[in-house]
Amino acid sequence: MIFDSYEAFRAAAFTPKVCIMGSGPAGITIARKLGAAGIPVVIFEAGSNEWTEESQDFYRGTTVGDPYFDLDVTRLRYLGGCSNHWAGWCRVLDAHDFTPKAWAPDTGWPIRRTDIEPYLKEVHDILDLVEFRPDAPISDDISWVQFIKSPAVRFAEKFYGDLDKSQNIAVVLNTYVRELVGDGKRVTGAHIWSNGADAGQFLADYYIPCTGGLENSRLLLWSNERSNGGVVPSATALGRYWMEHPQFEGGNAILADYDEFEVDRTNEVFFSPTPAAMERKQIMNFGIRLIEMPYPGVKRLIADLACVAPDTAEWAAYQLSLNLRCAAQLYVGWEQAPDFSNHVALSKTATDHTGVPRIELNWKKRDMERRTILEGLKLFGETMVAKNLGRVRLADWLVNGEDYPTDQELAGHHHMGGTRMSEDPAKGIVDGDCKVHGMDNLYVGGSSVFATSGQCNPTTTIVCLAARLGDHLSHKIV
Repeated sequence: MIFDSYEAFRAAAFTPKVCIMGSGPAGITIARKLGAAGIPVVIFEAGSNEWTEESQDFYRGTTVGDPYFDLDVTRLRYLGGCSNHWAGWCRVLDAHDFTPKAWAPDTGWPIRRTDIEPYLKEVHDILDLVEFRPDAPISDDISWVQFIKSPAVRFAEKFYGDLDKSQNIAVVLNTYVRELVGDGKRVTGAHIWSNGADAGQFLADYYIPCTGGLENSRLLLWSNERSNGGVVPSATALGRYWMEHPQFEGGNAILADYDEFEVDRTNEVFFSPTPAAMERKQIMNFGIRLIEMPYPGVKRLIADLACVAPDTAEWAAYQLSLNLRCAAQLYVGWEQAPDFSNHVALSKTATDHTGVPRIELNWKKRDMERRTILEGLKLFGETMVAKNLGRVRLADWLVNGEDYPTDQELAGHHHMGGTRMSEDPAKGIVDGDCKVHGMDNLYVGGSSVFATSGQCNPTTTIVCLAARLGDHLSHKIV
């Protein structure tokens, strides 16, 4: 059942046990699991069926620290959420991403990769994926890894018919949960704003914010402030440890043979470090993406090399004479170490149309981030030389210790952390089942529960965790 307003939903006299906020990949996945188990659930979606300027305006905010995207551009507020601009890149967090790292404080999850693996088959069906291939080491330091480019599933389009026909799921559009109310043990209600007006309070047995890796923190911060700590009793880490995937062009490579590596259907190839290499170099996880360089660019690269590295230029020129497909640009996306100071805060001066404070995002890349991209590219270059597979030239801004470029990707639009998963309530907001510490009926879905980010795009892991949470609640709710 899909309704255009809260009033229409109330008129239908549907009584859900579970209230989900947000209709992105996490929210829809959890709802479908619960609905299939016969549990009545409502999804409150703040936007409508399509993008509108009025709805996006609620997402405006400010960023303090490093350059970042406008907050009303980096996310979408309508049915399907950020799946509507998802590029489709798929990979699950590596097993070692879940384990603590002695050189990086506050790493490690209370669950392991094996806890989400039972849900991979259904996630493959949800995201229209083929089976993942195992990583293939090419040295002790670097492995070939697979990213799958799915058809970029738009959740609203793929599941609209199922949701509309479901007798156990109600989707209510244009309806914004602006505040949760709690008594320190349970959420006791949700304040609703629908179609531009206050719609009163809604009651359910369970509540699950799935509003995104920024908005989950905002909702809980505001709700907790209004309830004097009654929604998140242990709030030290609320909004904290927010993470992104920095993404920049890190250099170029001349390859002995581009066809030496298995490329995907877009003619790209991906590499990541082995756990042993990360530990030895004391760095975080990273992914290197090779994109074939056009022939004129190869000639310019070799000319540049001749001035600073003549031996490498001679080797490269020889490869060019043998193979016109011998060079690639190196794009690097990498894991940001958990940092308490990177956080989502409530603005003290700006509010949305309902009076809820807007977001102030505090985000900076630290020494570990710089070290990871620099040492990671060096590891890759050393492997290319040792295996006689190619030669790597680092970008000038890296070699010279300059600031990050401002005319490149900046980051992945991957919003993670803020309500992170931890066994310790002082270090996180939810436990291994995504339940808020100290609360009986409040859970959180989506990438805001990530304790660390790994190096891969988060959507596949988001859906795995959502399927797991839906399964957990299906067995818990009677």
